Amino acid sequence: MDRYDAYNSECLIFTFKDGLLSRLAHDLKMQVERFSIEVDETTRQIKATFDPSSIQVVCAMVDGRDDPSTLSKGDKKKIYDNIVKDVLRTRKHPEIRFDSTNVVDRGEGFAVEGTLQMYGKSRSIQTSVRAQGDRWLAEVSIHQPDYGIKPYTAALGALKVKPDVQVRLSVPREG
Repeated sequence: MDRYDAYNSECLIFTFKDGLLSRLAHDLKMQVERFSIEVDETTRQIKATFDPSSIQVVCAMVDGRDDPSTLSKGDKKKIYDNIVKDVLRTRKHPEIRFDSTNVVDRGEGFAVEGTLQMYGKSRSIQTSVRAQGDRWLAEVSIHQPDYGIKPYTAALGALKVKPDVQVRLSVPREG
């Protein structure tokens, strides 16, 4: 059984601005700081849990590149508070869980299907896992309304986050 967590792996979340006032907003790069992934090589089962209250804002993104100077500590705290209190309501929904249902070889990587449980709802998702240097990389788009999550809005909806967020998971490749 292989185990991965924030000490040897990385789980990033990317959100994208939308709306009439989007020029005043920021695309965001965030990181999940508490998670656990278990991979059983024999059965090809993957089980993962993520603590949504551990999501931290890394930085704003401009044209797809990190822009670490844009957000102050206060800005990051305000965004964090919005995420845990209003968007993900982490007191009521303290865990995000993924359980694989099918893992098959695909080229130099894998096709993974499974169930994502989040915000009191379960949905089937699928992704490809590909080799990138000494890491395995998986990326998936999550449509927040599919889970009953209302994407963040402000200024009467003139400033909002697009409903699709990107999640990128990177774990070490073994041998």
